[in-house]
Amino acid sequence: MARASPATVISHWYHLLEGLQTSPQGFYAAVEAAIQRRQVPDAYTQRIDWKEGGLLSARREYLRVRRKKLVFDICGAPFGPSFFVSWWLGELPSGFLALLASIPVVGLLFERYLRPRTYYQIDTALMFQESIRAAVMDVVDNMSKAKGLRLLSVLERNPVMRDMRR
Repeated sequence: MARASPATVISHWYHLLEGLQTSPQGFYAAVEAAIQRRQVPDAYTQRIDWKEGGLLSARREYLRVRRKKLVFDICGAPFGPSFFVSWWLGELPSGFLALLASIPVVGLLFERYLRPRTYYQIDTALMFQESIRAAVMDVVDNMSKAKGLRLLSVLERNPVMRDMRR
């Protein structure tokens, strides 16, 4: 089990599935299968641990889907008689380049002229997000149907987004 490394959050989504009871491991296995069916280029999955709180707190297992610098950290866990699902799409810092980008003025110039965001990078990041989001939604829909629960509305499926051009 890998330890989680922090990422700059690009988007986030969560939902409490009232009345659904399943195991996180079963949920993660179903999501991994849904991702494999989509054949997302350069993507791989692993299980990671995030701390629930401070230094001595327990750890919570997440499913991480990584493609280049982008990561999806997906959580599925029981919450009372229900089950919640959340995901965080983020960008991992990359060593020396992250250090260089963090220096005032130098970082701004570096990001703007030496490593600008291109339409292609934004498009592929959005396609990665959509592919993994669709995989998670397929699993949520299938589990909800199997239990006779209401499917999520279009509005309930939308993530909270940050501007990817930054």
